[in-house]
Amino acid sequence: MLRVILTVFHIVSAVGLIAAVLLMSGRSAGLSGAVAGGAERLFGKKRGLDEILGRYAALFAGGFLVTAFMLAVLHG
Repeated sequence: MLRVILTVFHIVSAVGLIAAVLLMSGRSAGLSGAVAGGAERLFGKKRGLDEILGRYAALFAGGFLVTAFMLAVLHG
């Protein structure tokens, strides 16, 4: 029963991690990234959706890591 619950959490965290990473905007994408990168250094980073997605990605990655270790221990 515990293995099934951990597997479900593992799958949810994997899908959440994939979704969070795919929704993030790319950094330094071509010429526009070079111009925007210079502006970010001068004016500071723009807070918004990317910061929230970064936090969610870190949480999902941590959950994925913990469930992977727990499933490995339970499997033997």
